Amino acid sequence: MMRQDSMPDEEARGAILRAQRNEITEHLIYRKLSQAVGDPHNSRVLARIAEDELRHYRFWRELTGEELGPSRLKVWWYLGIARVLGLTFGIKLMERGEQRAQEVYQMISVVVPGVTDIVEDEDRHEAELIDLIDEERLRYVGSMVLGLNDALVELTGTLAGLTLALQNARLIGLAGLITGIAASLSMAASQYLSTKSEEGGQDPTKAAAYTGVAYVLTVALLILPYFLLRSYLVSLGVTLTNAILVILAFTYYVSVAREISFKKRFLEMVLISFGVAGLSFAIGYVVGQFLHVEA
Repeated sequence: MMRQDSMPDEEARGAILRAQRNEITEHLIYRKLSQAVGDPHNSRVLARIAEDELRHYRFWRELTGEELGPSRLKVWWYLGIARVLGLTFGIKLMERGEQRAQEVYQMISVVVPGVTDIVEDEDRHEAELIDLIDEERLRYVGSMVLGLNDALVELTGTLAGLTLALQNARLIGLAGLITGIAASLSMAASQYLSTKSEEGGQDPTKAAAYTGVAYVLTVALLILPYFLLRSYLVSLGVTLTNAILVILAFTYYVSVAREISFKKRFLEMVLISFGVAGLSFAIGYVVGQFLHVEA
């Protein structure tokens, strides 16, 4: 431990105080999560990590001589995320903050002996957290991706094609709704049969349900503008905006929970969905011009 007369400069002290508050905050988050989860193994690991975070806090407290409270807003935020979006997503999101904290610890280690042990603990935490959670929604994330991707590609293309072919917002919305419902049932049935034949440990009924629900929710967001707005072109613009927002939200969720590249997956989904939509829009124009289809 450092002597008081060898206390680091104000910039380093500020970093240490932030690290101290972060440790007590994460201690409280992990402790509350350990009390909330139903799985005994997950609860024990979370409780152990909570105790490590408390030990880290005490280390900083001895150095600074200050008693700090947790960030209640941060505690509330991560607990809320874990409850709404899942424990895995909440932990992985907070884990990104721990990675930034490790960078701070590396800088402080030059002037504060013992901080290397904390860095090693944080590295061990990350390894434990990766294998910590067996969460149903993540086991079936592939089914959700299938339903969402298929709905985006198929329905954006269908709505874009119908927009110029029919030129009637309500009629386009009705056609899209019928197409979307039929396609969601088809996709759910296909996923059920596919999962059942694979024998990969997943429940075929749950896989079909995740696929179908993801498809239906995406369909609802895409066709809603056609029932709320009178202009079919404005409706198409809002639909494409909704498609981008859906891709953005879901890609971010998967990138955090599965630790994959957000940028690559986002661009891939946008290019595929909008490429199909653009091609379908052109086909709809040709149909409307040469076959003289009118609303």
